[in-house]
Amino acid sequence: MQTETAFAPRPAMAPTGDMSMLLVDDDRPFLQRLSRALEQRGFAVTTAEGVSEGIAALKASAPAYAVVDMRLGDGNGLDVVQALRSAREDARAVVLTGYGNIATAVTAVKLGAIDYLAKPADADEVIAALMREPDERPEPPENPMSADRVRWEHIQRIYELCDRNVSETARRLSMHRRTLQRILAKRAPR
Repeated sequence: MQTETAFAPRPAMAPTGDMSMLLVDDDRPFLQRLSRALEQRGFAVTTAEGVSEGIAALKASAPAYAVVDMRLGDGNGLDVVQALRSAREDARAVVLTGYGNIATAVTAVKLGAIDYLAKPADADEVIAALMREPDERPEPPENPMSADRVRWEHIQRIYELCDRNVSETARRLSMHRRTLQRILAKRAPR
């Protein structure tokens, strides 16, 4: 009996010739701006503003590429990435988010995303991530995370590992529960 691994095999190269792309984001101005920029670079873009709309679009025609926002109005963008990998194994997806943390980045990659970018990402960054070879290392960031951001990322990671249980996370971090709630309610530091 064969056992399946948690990691799906990554395609060695980007799908050749097929420039179809699904773009899923609930921020309409950003969605329209990125869609236009990607179309100008030769992609045939289909847009969706939520998880259900995105899954319906990929069931109609599974694209070669996808750019999916992590947090959408009707759910988690990782559901779209997982559905895409089920519909088309050679598809390449990038997850975008304004609420980046290490735990969700790892989950995104496990579910089939090839990269995880913080918003606001421009079309060139998205295309570079989609076309990068699996063994190719990305360039180091121009502006690495601050110490405050690293602390926030660590808290978010523990929070995710505790299944978003505030009391358990606070206990494990030796932090007062209300202090943790205030930290979680704020946006990520730069």
